[in-house]
Amino acid sequence: MSKLQIISDKNKKSLKIKNLLLKKIKSNKFKKENLIIVIGGDGFMLQTLKRNKNSKKYFYGINSGNYGFLMNKFSSKDIIKNLLKANVVTISPLEMIVKNRNNQFKRSIAINEVSVLRQSRQAASLSIKQGSRQIIKKLVSDGVLVSTPAGSTAYNLSVHGPILSLHSKKLSISPISAFRPRRWKGKIVNDKTKILITNLNSSKRPISAVADNLEVRNAKSISVKTNNKIKFNLLYDKNRSLQKKIKIEQIRKEIN
Repeated sequence: MSKLQIISDKNKKSLKIKNLLLKKIKSNKFKKENLIIVIGGDGFMLQTLKRNKNSKKYFYGINSGNYGFLMNKFSSKDIIKNLLKANVVTISPLEMIVKNRNNQFKRSIAINEVSVLRQSRQAASLSIKQGSRQIIKKLVSDGVLVSTPAGSTAYNLSVHGPILSLHSKKLSISPISAFRPRRWKGKIVNDKTKILITNLNSSKRPISAVADNLEVRNAKSISVKTNNKIKFNLLYDKNRSLQKKIKIEQIRKEIN
């Protein structure tokens, strides 16, 4: 069993929280094996999860960034109690396999979404398949997103994609500024599905594929599928679970 780890971003706010936390842990003699406490924003949490993708550890995020959707709010008074009573949410990432114009294959995982984006002034021209079934023969747009439930309130929501319940076992495919067909709103598919996105004109209309924040340029085709072999165990405070945060966003969307 490995000891408790604290991984912190380098900004002042993160380091201040880290120092306060270390004092609390010391004075309360708090010990928990296989736990990684991550102090930072959502981006820092995503990086940390990816670096530890083969570990069986539990991750408790403390927000020191802006929105901190994947994180918990830091409470100096309640932090030890919150750590002891935190609930586990297990999620699996998407696996993106990109074939570029040199026919090289690049792999990466995405916890929030895989985004396919136009790389020049020209709109992207894409075909999208779900397994052997054609979803859309030709989509002319700025790109398309494939989002997990955990990521459905991030970039996906910004492009008017649907918010998915955490345990829905679904993925969202959402167009970005669709030009043709203009009224295509996307599709919700089973998370066991393999999605294949093909660039119909890679010489004139180059595209890039981005797994969360890792970009592969000049993509010819992109396959996206949930990798259930990788499991991330995220810990959340009792009153601020990831499921609850997603539900709040769903209600907020309806009000708007």
